[in-house]
Amino acid sequence: MIPSRVPLGILPGGTANVLANELGLGNGLERAIARLGPCAERRIAVGRLCTPFRVPRYFLLMAGAGLDATIVTKVNPALKARAGKLAYWIASLGEFFGAVGQFQAQIDGRQTQHGFALVSRVRNYGGDMEIASGSSLRRPDFEVVLFEGTNPLRYAWYMAGVLCRQVQKMKGVRTVPAQCVEIVTQTHLQIDGEYAGRQTARLEIAPDALTLLMPPEYK
Repeated sequence: MIPSRVPLGILPGGTANVLANELGLGNGLERAIARLGPCAERRIAVGRLCTPFRVPRYFLLMAGAGLDATIVTKVNPALKARAGKLAYWIASLGEFFGAVGQFQAQIDGRQTQHGFALVSRVRNYGGDMEIASGSSLRRPDFEVVLFEGTNPLRYAWYMAGVLCRQVQKMKGVRTVPAQCVEIVTQTHLQIDGEYAGRQTARLEIAPDALTLLMPPEYK
């Protein structure tokens, strides 16, 4: 649909329904259908994943580098079909028995080392959590949340901060706005919850890319 001006309406039919929840449409199909009527057409930016030797891919919600993309590779598809989001929590348990792999990211000329980076256009993460609390689909940039450290227990502590909506105040977590993020060293990547390979990449904003039906109250 990019860059056509045909409007896209969202209905909840996935595992976490991140976008439907972000827009306030909820997880109920009939309720979401009823709420599409008053929605307004809004032009929004999307993310674009550029990697060596491959055609660029677009993403609407978020990209993850490092730990969360590694977890995506461990999710059992059959369990996901039966248990939904629980399959991701089960897959994450195996990552807490060894050091968290590190990669280099560069933003605005500054290169730093991390175990997890969330490059987000939305506040919602996983359907019912919030990490990038300053994100909005109406903004022309990403909110990037960077997590430091190799100790897996530190990431368990970060997750506790996510559940309490205090993660951005925690030591070892840095939040920056950006229109481009370079993943300098190879690491696992995911876009909108789908695995995107282990590679270097550039994550950039594609402006004025998509017409989305949005509730008038969405800010």
